[in-house]
Amino acid sequence: MPKKSLEVALIAIPNNLLDVIYTACRTCYSADGAVDIYDKITDDNEKKLALIKRIISSGHYSTIEHVQVTFAINNISRAATHQLVRHRHMSFSQKSQRYVKEADFDYIVPTAISANKELLEKFEKHMEETSKLYAQLVDNGIKKEDARSILPNATASSIVTSLNLRELIHLANLRLCTRAQFEIRMVVAKMCALITEKEPWLKEHLVPKCERLGYCDEDNSCGRMKTKNG
Repeated sequence: MPKKSLEVALIAIPNNLLDVIYTACRTCYSADGAVDIYDKITDDNEKKLALIKRIISSGHYSTIEHVQVTFAINNISRAATHQLVRHRHMSFSQKSQRYVKEADFDYIVPTAISANKELLEKFEKHMEETSKLYAQLVDNGIKKEDARSILPNATASSIVTSLNLRELIHLANLRLCTRAQFEIRMVVAKMCALITEKEPWLKEHLVPKCERLGYCDEDNSCGRMKTKNG
C-alpha cells in the first residue's frame, strides 16, 4: 500500500476579492447604495486595504463573509477530515467509501508512529491485514458500504471544501495552535500559505488564536504565550 504526500490546491478564489469586501465595508457606513458603491470604485488597492483592515480590526467580520474560497485536498486521513468537517460554516464533498472500492487503500502514518521503527512495522502490518480482509469481504459479496466498517481512521481520503474568509480565519486560529493534531495543522497551514500567496494582507489574521488574543486561553497551554490569568 503506497503512502503519498499531502496535497492541497486552491482551486477557486474571486478575482475581485478586494472590491467585494470594500463594497461591503463602504455600504455599512455610506448613504450611497451598494450597487453604486461597487460600480464607482476608483480607489487603488492600498486605499481599499486601509479601510478593510480598519473595519476588520474593529471586529466587523460580516464584511469578509461575502468572499468564498475553495480548496481541493488529497492524501488526508479520515481522522483529519473528521476534524475538518466539525467546522460548521464550511461546505464539503468527500470521497465516498460507499461507492469507491478501498482495496489496497493508501493510509496516513501519524508522525508519532513513524518515528518508532518497531511500532511502525506493526502499524504497517495491521494496515496490510486490514486491506486483505476488506478485499476478502468485497470479493465475497459484501457491499462496500458494509465492508468499510473495518477501515481505519488512517485511511487516506480526498475532499473539496469551500469556506468564507471569516471561517478561514477561525479555522486557522484553532487549527494552527500547537496543541492541534499535527496532520490537521499541516493541512490548514498549506491552505493559509496558498491564500496568502494571493492575498498577503491576510497573513496577520491566519495565525494561532494566541497571536491574535495576545494570550493563551487553553486549559493546558503549550507555553508559547502567557495564559489569560498570567
